[in-house]
Amino acid sequence: MKRLKIDSTVIVLGILLLVTIVGAILVATVGRNFLSPGNIRDILTGMSVLGLVAIGQTLVVLGASLDLSVTYVISLSSLLAATIMNGNADNIPVAVVVTLLVCAGVGLLNGLIVTVLKVNGFIATLGVGLILQGILNTNFEGSAGDVPWAFQLIGATGVGPVPVSTLIMIVLAVVVWLLLNRTRTGAHLYAVGGDPEIARLSGVRTRMPLIWAHVLCSVFAGLAGLLLASRLGVGSPTVGQQGGYALLSIAAVVLGGTLLLGGRGSIWGTIGGVAILAVVDNVMSVMQVNPFLKDVVRGVVIVAAVAVYSRRSIARRRPRFGAGGTRTGGDDAAKAADADMADAASQLADPGTSVGAVDGVAPDTAPAAEGGRS
Repeated sequence: MKRLKIDSTVIVLGILLLVTIVGAILVATVGRNFLSPGNIRDILTGMSVLGLVAIGQTLVVLGASLDLSVTYVISLSSLLAATIMNGNADNIPVAVVVTLLVCAGVGLLNGLIVTVLKVNGFIATLGVGLILQGILNTNFEGSAGDVPWAFQLIGATGVGPVPVSTLIMIVLAVVVWLLLNRTRTGAHLYAVGGDPEIARLSGVRTRMPLIWAHVLCSVFAGLAGLLLASRLGVGSPTVGQQGGYALLSIAAVVLGGTLLLGGRGSIWGTIGGVAILAVVDNVMSVMQVNPFLKDVVRGVVIVAAVAVYSRRSIARRRPRFGAGGTRTGGDDAAKAADADMADAASQLADPGTSVGAVDGVAPDTAPAAEGGRS
């Protein structure tokens, strides 16, 4: 019996719907309205920062890598932006550009270490993250800088119940979706993540897609740091670590159906994973659940969701041979032919046996030449 083939993104969206329904019921038991504009705004606000980090993390995971330095890039971004702005709205463009360029430089360093030095992405980005942590701890003892009110509006305003930060995240998700599905770079990233050796033999430059993925991942982490700075009004050397964005972003990516081995996944699955985590956090906050229990619930949700979609039937190329293959009769026909094949092989090994006799056809005894006839 053939198993039903369902795309992982559809499964994640189904899980999101289920979590939302259960969450609405639980919130209703404490006399709150889950679908109130204020609560929806809280959920969307919780999605925006993690969503930006998870979008970038999706790119490197698709390339069969990881980025654990994003938490420190977020902290570095918030400090750089707040320090350069220094309360002056005229400095906002310069602060944003310089901050994103520095973040891109960190991503470039990650990408070069992974692709040129052949260091595992987990180890490479962990090492770079520790370097950044040392720099932050050495130069900053606490909050620094001053974010002008004009920039704080990004984190404080919205269109109806939808925050501006969430709209920015969605627009950037669309851009990345177009990058992955409509450009050669996106196709090459999928190819490198699926099998770098086959990609190389197919003429793909395997280093560049992964380098670009790490650069964009750090840029998205920098954008998340800018957003946090706009909300806090200052830069913080620990804002990224306190949020635990490295592990949460990886969890959202995996929850969204992207394979950690690379080569398969989607941005919209990741956004669905982020939404699931945001809904779960919101429900627990409304119900005033013990903060330490939140991690337990997150872990259960992630394991359960991944277990559901990992059992789906993945569309694969039909095997050429074996059960379900293209050979007529399948394995039964092959087993029935074994005896005949063995008999034919033994007859071929006999020097006195002609080819015609093996085929069951009487050998031709007629003279080979025309002159042999009377």
